[in-house]
Amino acid sequence: MIFDELTEFKRDLKNLLKKYRTLNDDLEVVKKVLEVTPDERPPFSFRIDDLGLLTCIIKVKKIACKSLKGRGVNSGLRLIYAYFPDDNKITFIELYHKNDKESEDRNRIQENFK
Repeated sequence: MIFDELTEFKRDLKNLLKKYRTLNDDLEVVKKVLEVTPDERPPFSFRIDDLGLLTCIIKVKKIACKSLKGRGVNSGLRLIYAYFPDDNKITFIELYHKNDKESEDRNRIQENFK
């Protein structure tokens, strides 16, 4: 599996790393899981289908973060990524905490995956 990141995702990650120091390690665990099962798996993740894109966009709602002690997968972190099954590739689009943002940045998704 090939993993790629948008520039905006790198910015999101850099900002969140100030608050959640274990986030890089936590994302490595997420990557290992995505290598095995990159498709959506409710209730942990689901497709965002109402954007009118040909690309498969998936939102992960349950990410375990060691920095958020005692909360486990109910950390509140959200990850948005595009999955390209033909290329065996995943592009990370957005990472945020649910208390900081209500939902994903649909403009960012549409600008990058028209």
